[in-house]
Amino acid sequence: MKDGSIGPYRYPESRKTDHVDVIHGVKVPDPYRWLEEIDSDETRAWIDAQNELTFGYLGEVGARERIRRRMTELWDYEKFGVPHKEGGVYLFTRNDGLQNQSVLYCMGSLEEEPRALIDPNPLSEDGTIALTGTAVSDDGRLIAYGLSASGSDWQDWRIREIETGVDLEDHLKWVKFAAAQWTPDNLGFFYSRYEEPEQGKAYKEANFNQKICYHQVGSPQSEDEIVYERPDEPEWRFRSIVTDDKRFHLLSVNKGTARENGIFIRELGSGEEGFTELLNEFDAIYTFIGNEGDTFYFMTDLDAPMGRVISVDLNAPERENWREVVEETSDSLRAVSLVGGMFIATYVHDAYSRVKVYSMDGAYVRDVELPGLGNVMGFEGEHGDPETFYMFMSHLDPGAVYRYDVETDETTVFRRPKLRYDPGNYTTEQVFYSSKDGTRVPMFVSYRKGLERDGRNPAYLTGYGGFNIPSMPRFSVRNLLWMEMGGVYAQANLRGGGEYGKEWHEAGTKLRKQNVFDDFIAAAEWLIENRYTDTPHLAISGRSNGGLLAGACLVQRPDLYGVVLPIVGVLDMLRFEKFTVGRGWVSDYGSVDDPDEFKALLAYSPYHNAVPGTEYPPTLITTGDHDDRVFPAHSFKFAAAMQAAHAGAAPVLIRVDTKAGHGGGKPSAKLIEEYTDELAFIVENLGVEC
Repeated sequence: MKDGSIGPYRYPESRKTDHVDVIHGVKVPDPYRWLEEIDSDETRAWIDAQNELTFGYLGEVGARERIRRRMTELWDYEKFGVPHKEGGVYLFTRNDGLQNQSVLYCMGSLEEEPRALIDPNPLSEDGTIALTGTAVSDDGRLIAYGLSASGSDWQDWRIREIETGVDLEDHLKWVKFAAAQWTPDNLGFFYSRYEEPEQGKAYKEANFNQKICYHQVGSPQSEDEIVYERPDEPEWRFRSIVTDDKRFHLLSVNKGTARENGIFIRELGSGEEGFTELLNEFDAIYTFIGNEGDTFYFMTDLDAPMGRVISVDLNAPERENWREVVEETSDSLRAVSLVGGMFIATYVHDAYSRVKVYSMDGAYVRDVELPGLGNVMGFEGEHGDPETFYMFMSHLDPGAVYRYDVETDETTVFRRPKLRYDPGNYTTEQVFYSSKDGTRVPMFVSYRKGLERDGRNPAYLTGYGGFNIPSMPRFSVRNLLWMEMGGVYAQANLRGGGEYGKEWHEAGTKLRKQNVFDDFIAAAEWLIENRYTDTPHLAISGRSNGGLLAGACLVQRPDLYGVVLPIVGVLDMLRFEKFTVGRGWVSDYGSVDDPDEFKALLAYSPYHNAVPGTEYPPTLITTGDHDDRVFPAHSFKFAAAMQAAHAGAAPVLIRVDTKAGHGGGKPSAKLIEEYTDELAFIVENLGVEC
C-alpha cells in the first residue's frame, strides 16, 4: 500500500497506466482500464484490499452495531406481494419478516388457506438465489418459473407441477429480461433468450441478438424452436404476449432501452408462419392493453406526450383508421389494464398516483379512492375478471394490499402488515423549487413530526432522473430509520424521469442530460436555503442511473455536500456501451460515436472529471461483483480516480459486495448489511447522534 491521501487513510495502490484513447480527435486518458478485467488476479487483489480498508473503517464506527440492531427490528414485519390470478390459481408472495427471499404462495380461492408453492430460500445457504418470474399454464397444472443467482440478470427457468410441487426435468438457461407465455394447448411456452456467452464473459460481454423461442414441456432446451430472431438488428429486444383469448401471439419490440417500440403479431393455430409488423415505425410507445376480437387497444404517447389509449382494427390497421378511446389528460398516463370490461388507468400527478376507471368506449366512470398521497402498483387481470388487486404505499408506510371489485367499486383489504412503529409520528410534504433554468421541479420531504428547521438537521437527498421512470413514493426501512434518528429524507423528481410525460423525459436526455444534474443541485441548494439542513449535514445518494447522478454532482459541486454515496452507478460515460446491456442506454445518454454527444458525455462523465488536488467530501462508492446490469468496473475505475485526485482528509472508499448484482433479488440479510453500512458511513461523517 501507499499513502493515497493527506489524511489518515492509506488507500490500496491503483496502478496507473498511460493508456489513451483518441476519440473524434480528442485524447482521452484511461489510466485504470486494467480494472475492466474484473476477474484478473490483479483486480481481485485490488478489490480485496479496498474491501479490507472499507470494512475496517466501517467496523470502527461506534453507531454501526446500534444501526444494525434497529434496522433488523424494523425490517421484521410481514411483506406481501400483489396477488394475481392465472389458470384459475391465485398467486402472491409473502415474506415472514427476515426471510432472505419471499416465498410464492398459491390458493384456489380467496377463502382457501394459502400454500407455499416456490420457496427459493433453501436453494442457497446465503439466500442469494431469487425468484424472478412465473407463468401458469391455462389449465392450472404447471408453473414455469425463473431463478437468478447472486443478483445476476441471467435467469434459469424450470417447470413445476402445482398440485404436487415437484419439478420436471426441464431446465432453460441464458434467459434475460424475459417472461414465459404459455400456448393455449398447455404443451409449452414462448420465452426469449441469448446465446451462451463465451467462457468467463457472462458478466461482461455485451448482449446482442435476443431471440424468441418455443419450449415444449419435457424436451431439452437444445430442441427449442426459434420462433423469431433478427440477426440484422442485433440490438432489438423482444417481449412475448399471448392475448387473453389465446388467439394471438404478439411481440413488443424495443431498440435497446428506447421506450419507442414496435408491435408484431401472428394468429396462433392459423397455420401461417411469421409475424406481421403491425406497428413498425418505432415512433412512439405502444403498450398492449388487451383486445376484443380483432380490435386491439394500446397505451401510447403518439401525438400525446402525457399518454392516451387508442384502438387498432386488424382488418383496417392503417394509421388513418386508428381511434382514440381515452384522451390525453394533464397527468402522465403510466399503465392501463383491461379488467372486468373496464379500462383501469394509473396516472402520475405531480409524482404521486391517481387511478381512474373508463368504460370500453372511453367514457369516464370513476376515480379509485386511494388512502392518500402515495404510489400504487398492480391492477393486473384479464378482460373477464370481476376483480383485481393493488398495493398502496407511501414514504412513511409500506401500506396494504387491496382487492378491488371492478363492477361495484368496492375496495377491501387483502393483507395488511403489522408494523413495529407508528407511521403517524412522521410526515411528508411536497414542495416545488426552481432549477437553474427556471424549470419548476417537485420534491418530497419527509421527517419526524416536530422537526425544527434550524438549518442544521441531517438530511439525505436522493433522485434518479432517467429512462422515463418516475420517482414515486416508496417505503424503505433504511429511510424510516434515518427519520427515526432525526434525519430529513428528500426525494427530488428530476427531469429525465417519467413524472410529466415524454417532454419531461426528453428534457433530461442526451445533449440535455446536464439538466438532470442542475435539477438535483438546485434541490440541495433549496434544502439549505430553506433551513432544513446545511452543507456539513447533507448527504446525497443515487442508485444505478442515480449513481451517475450522485457521481456527476459530486465532481461538479464537491463544495455542496457533506457525504456522497454513488451506488451501482454508471460512471464511465465513454465506455458504458461496451458492456452487458449498456448499448441499450444510448437512447438516454447518447453515444460516443456521435461527435456532439461524445462532447456532452465527456463533459459530465464522473470518471473523467475527478480533478487532481480537489478536496472531496466523504464518499462511499458501492457495487456488486456480479452486477451484469451496470458493469462493476464503472465503480472500480471511479474509485481509483477519486482516491488519486482527492486532496483532503475525508475518506473516499469503495464497498464491493460479493455474490451480489445490481440489486434485484438481493437477500434481506445482505440488504440489512448494505443499508447499515450506508447509514453508518453517513452518521459518522455528518456527526449524527443515534
